[in-house]
Amino acid sequence: MSKKQTKREIDSSNAEFSKQLGAPTRRQFLQGAAVLSAALSTPYFALSAPKSVQAQAPSDRIRLAAIGVGSRGAGNLGEFNGLTDVVAICDLDSEYGLARVLKNPKIGMKKGDEVVPPDAYDDYRRVLDRDDVDVVSIGTPDHWHTKIAIEAMQAGKHVFCEKPLTLTLEENQLIRAAQKKYGKVFQVGTQQRAMYNQFLTAAAIIRKGLLGEIKRTTCIIDQGRYSGEIPECDPPATLDWERWQGQAPAHNYCWENRTEFFSADNFGQGRGHLLFRWWFEYSGGKITDWGAHHVDSALWALGRQQIGTGPVSVDGSDATFIVPYKDGYPTKDNVYNTPITFNVRCKFSDGSEFDIVSDAKDGNGILFEGTKGRIHVNRERVAGKPIDDGIKDELTRDDYLALFNGKPIEGHKHNFLTCVREGGTPISNVEENVLGMNVCHLANIACRLQREIKWDPTAEKIVGDELAASFFSREQRKGYELPQLS
Repeated sequence: MSKKQTKREIDSSNAEFSKQLGAPTRRQFLQGAAVLSAALSTPYFALSAPKSVQAQAPSDRIRLAAIGVGSRGAGNLGEFNGLTDVVAICDLDSEYGLARVLKNPKIGMKKGDEVVPPDAYDDYRRVLDRDDVDVVSIGTPDHWHTKIAIEAMQAGKHVFCEKPLTLTLEENQLIRAAQKKYGKVFQVGTQQRAMYNQFLTAAAIIRKGLLGEIKRTTCIIDQGRYSGEIPECDPPATLDWERWQGQAPAHNYCWENRTEFFSADNFGQGRGHLLFRWWFEYSGGKITDWGAHHVDSALWALGRQQIGTGPVSVDGSDATFIVPYKDGYPTKDNVYNTPITFNVRCKFSDGSEFDIVSDAKDGNGILFEGTKGRIHVNRERVAGKPIDDGIKDELTRDDYLALFNGKPIEGHKHNFLTCVREGGTPISNVEENVLGMNVCHLANIACRLQREIKWDPTAEKIVGDELAASFFSREQRKGYELPQLS
């Protein structure tokens, strides 16, 4: 990956933060719905405009708290703010998180023309203690997702949680069991599923068999990020570094060349905000970052998100790192340690192939190759000869509604709030999502060990490889352990 690519990713994060933090007006919502409705190629998919929170009776409003309000967390908060009353925010950085949100006069609880700012906390447990919180939106670094989400459900809250949902295979099973036990509505932030003209249409095509039998699927998710050796330094005075690390192994803070957190030209490299994705201590690199989108969307389209339908082998022998590895662990702790390039080969019991690669000529997206043709889908379009030949004309309203679990065809967050109000299963639910995360975590384990590993998709365990199986879970630091289900 080049420095230009790194800068582009940071520019995208900055633009997203700036755009999404502001509360959308009712007019903006109406305009957005009108544009989306016009984009739909069939007349029976006209969408109703989502009702802004100002248009809702106070007794009907959903009250939301946001835990983790950095870049992506603030973006989610900005979108929810137009649809819910935001009563509380929480972050471990008083400047990067809390102060940035509190400076926006549109974020909060709406009382006529007045907006009451949300209460601010640095301990998420105080948020979960509140009886007036219906929903929590979790935008923390990945290694905090499972613990906070389960404790939120135990406290009776519905959950929207950013992707990647989990850090380990063990967390997949634990969070799935918790959602089943507590029965709360849980939407994962894999919004691609709700992209009508892209991934939703591709999934409908695959599910209907219009490409025939799918022989190979390739998820192209781009390269990981490089770093040089990063010097240790003191964490920002505004950041509680000890608690930020949570269950992860304790490390001294390190950062280099940072002038300000949102400076695209001099963002730097280090541990902490935005850059946690490139350390296995907190995340899983590109394979869980974009894999959480494309692997999830691909398996969803293929109908392989039920226990027993996953791959039987995952080969990560073709992967590169910038740090030497021994027995699956990095030998240096001052450089990024997630894969840079990779060609992960997965196989299913029926012989079909499923690849997760950093580079391919088709570019970022998903390539489906079937006996009746091939299509490539990304966030801009679905392309391929079958599309040019009018294959979409064979899709019906019911094909789309089935993918939305019978709910209206609407935006990702709107779908979540609809399910909170009415009950039902959101489009990006935990039960399906964790099976995609199984594949992502297996891919990373195989890359770390530079070999093929075997997976029992019914028992959900690595077989025949004791070292690989040891990565099923990891030890959590005392005081930050995952909650147990009684």
